[in-house]
Amino acid sequence: MEIGAALVLLLIGAGVGVAIGVVALRTYQNNQANNWRKQIEEESRATVNAATQQANELVRDAEEKSRALIKESDETATRRRRELDKEDERLQSRRESLDKRVERLEQREQNLNKRQSRLDKQQNDLQQLEDERRAELERIAQMTVEEARVEVLAAAEQDARNDIARIIRQVEAEAREEADSRARNVISLAVQRLASEHVSEISVSVVPLPSDDMKGRIIGRNGRNIRAFELATGVDVIVDDTPEAVTISSFNPVRREVARRAMAKLVTDGRIHPARIEKLVEDATEEVETIVREEGERAAFETGVPGLHPEVLKLLGRLKFRTSYGQNQHAHAVETAHIAGMIAAELGADVAIAKAGGLLHDLGKAIDHEVEGTHALLGADFAKRYGVNSKVVNCIASHHHEVEQECVEAYIVEAADAISGARPGARRESLETYIKRVKMLEDIANGFDGVEQSYALQAGREVRIIIRPEVVDDLEALRLARNVAKKIEETMQYPGQIKVQVIRETRAVDYAK
Repeated sequence: MEIGAALVLLLIGAGVGVAIGVVALRTYQNNQANNWRKQIEEESRATVNAATQQANELVRDAEEKSRALIKESDETATRRRRELDKEDERLQSRRESLDKRVERLEQREQNLNKRQSRLDKQQNDLQQLEDERRAELERIAQMTVEEARVEVLAAAEQDARNDIARIIRQVEAEAREEADSRARNVISLAVQRLASEHVSEISVSVVPLPSDDMKGRIIGRNGRNIRAFELATGVDVIVDDTPEAVTISSFNPVRREVARRAMAKLVTDGRIHPARIEKLVEDATEEVETIVREEGERAAFETGVPGLHPEVLKLLGRLKFRTSYGQNQHAHAVETAHIAGMIAAELGADVAIAKAGGLLHDLGKAIDHEVEGTHALLGADFAKRYGVNSKVVNCIASHHHEVEQECVEAYIVEAADAISGARPGARRESLETYIKRVKMLEDIANGFDGVEQSYALQAGREVRIIIRPEVVDDLEALRLARNVAKKIEETMQYPGQIKVQVIRETRAVDYAK
């Protein structure tokens, strides 16, 4: 029982202790919370006080800055006001000066108006005097002002034309002298480097015979041999009274060469009949084709023009049997190529283009008897068809001015062609052709107005024209010479160049009685 009572008392004591502890703990916690609250309140009051103090300081600084800004703005406004007052004073002064200047200008304008009125009156008086003087001059001179003006202008025009003619003559003389000097230099350098043969051929071939008895064998029974020969070769065989010779005639030089070779073989062989004729003509044709190909290749190699199409070389080789004014065209082509290359080298032009143009410039002469058209255009078309350079094609087509020359090499080829054809001994022409050319020169010159007489001199290398001085003046004489030369170029074919000389002579004749 006592133990139980003790335990009860013990438990009661423990419960009272716990209660007391709880009450003490709560009391401690309340005290601690109050302390914290007081501390927080003190800190907040301190923070508020510090913030209030800082805000007050900022307000004071702001008020001081605003007062400074207000003071500064007041000072600036005062200074600007003083400046504006000064500017206003200056503007007022300028306005007053401008008003004074306007008054002076108005005064001057009034004075000028008065002077203008006086000048107008004087002008009217002068015009009246000028009209009276002009009327008096017209009465004295017995001509109107327009007539006098026309006469004065005519005299001035005549003086000007004389001066122009003199200046033109002077300039042309200087240009001609300079051009002749340079041309002589270039041409002499080209010509002295080239030594060529003098070639003279005709359009017929003569085959020698061992005896006149051979003529009958060539003709054959009832003429069958000669007919077979002409049919196989396309040429004309002329058997006449020429001793120990027969003549082969054809405008086609290749056919003529084939016929000549075949006839020579027949005469040498002695067996002359249609079957043998056909065989030998075939052999001669093959020989000539080989020669044509070799000559074309040789010309290209000799002149240094590579890369030509075989058909172009073949046509070039055919010129071996073509002549013009007695000059072999194959040799003429090679010679022209050399001269053109030399001139191009001297002038700084394209030597390869000039050489190719010179070599091929007369290519069309190998086919101009077979195809309609001029040899220049035919050769240009043929060369273009086989891929020849366009500049070379232009050199071929334009060397007789049938198309426009588009490069300097075309002019060089034209000059080289003229040099090769015009050098002494290169060409010859028949008497009939020469007479026709001389007569045509005189007819062209006589066809112009103001021409009194004309004479063809120096074997047609010069035409001298005598003009009527009362119809043609000095300036017109220069134009006449140029027009005659241009018409000769357009209407005639000739080697080299032709000099046109116009002579204007005034003779004054009187008699002493």
